Amino acid sequence: MDEEIGTGVSDQRLSDEHWMGLALVQAREAAAAGEVPVGAVVVKDGQLIATGRNAPIAGHDPTAHAEVMALRLASRLLGNYRLDGCTLYVTLEPCAMCSGAMLHARLHRVVFGAADPRTGVAGSVLDLFSYPQLNHQTQITGGVRAQECAQVLKDFFKPRRINTSPLREDALRTPEMAFKDLPQMPGIPLLFDDLPSLQGLRLHVNDTGPADALQATLWVHGPDSWSLAWREALQAAPAGRHIVPDLMGFGRSDKPKKESFHLLQTHVQGLDELCERLDLEQVVLVGAPEIQPLLISLMTQRPQRYVLGTPQAPTPLSRAWRDAPYPDKGYRAGPRALAKLL
Repeated sequence: MDEEIGTGVSDQRLSDEHWMGLALVQAREAAAAGEVPVGAVVVKDGQLIATGRNAPIAGHDPTAHAEVMALRLASRLLGNYRLDGCTLYVTLEPCAMCSGAMLHARLHRVVFGAADPRTGVAGSVLDLFSYPQLNHQTQITGGVRAQECAQVLKDFFKPRRINTSPLREDALRTPEMAFKDLPQMPGIPLLFDDLPSLQGLRLHVNDTGPADALQATLWVHGPDSWSLAWREALQAAPAGRHIVPDLMGFGRSDKPKKESFHLLQTHVQGLDELCERLDLEQVVLVGAPEIQPLLISLMTQRPQRYVLGTPQAPTPLSRAWRDAPYPDKGYRAGPRALAKLL
């Protein structure tokens, strides 16, 4: 950390607090855009050179951290990738990626607000700036307006940590840890808890997009499987939008404990409401051979929307992958009930 003496300490602290205030403005703008609220500014000779805020989500860019955004802009404006004599202010302790960029930029000084005990490398997890073997040394000051910087993060994450869709007492939800070692499915995972027939239960779906496509293929697993079994088929499928749900009681969807919930019409209605929710106008129904009665019922209910595709057997899953959504027999009401119905 910097050590300054005399009246210079007070003057430097006031200056740091001023510039950190501008970084906080950037952090709040990031929060308003739905990004993790981290903001940064670059200053040289008492003048603001550049600003930056987190934008990985909007830019589909894992490198778009606030510090990197500010460094990019400062380098363009100054016409040099070396930022000699510049100070970067950031509301959260930098990660390893950003710290590396700062060292390459030859920043004179880095000032951060809140410490990051999980990924911070300016003293929390490790101190990347303290290695004498590196060919540039950057001064570090931490804790400037730390409480305010931390509060912006707390305010952002607090509503996201509140369960706005509590699980019904008559249902179960498989812990996420059960899926941690499984391969990823193509597409984007989505959760729907507003489908009327499902009465607040959460339906899990993978959607390969594009989200504005009005035509899609709906892949429906059988009673002894779940959406993961379609992974290989999707990789070989023709281009287009593919919707892959876990039926209620299966996979990552919520699991009503009572078999009486799992009427064929309940699943038919849930899938129809899903397609309506996704604004799909034409849907090809592809399913396991044993699930054909459900698909025929869905097609009959709305023939102007659905076309029955060729039955296709999903890839058999290993026992560990097949059983991952069902930690014990209490989770298996759906598979038991659907097998009886079909």
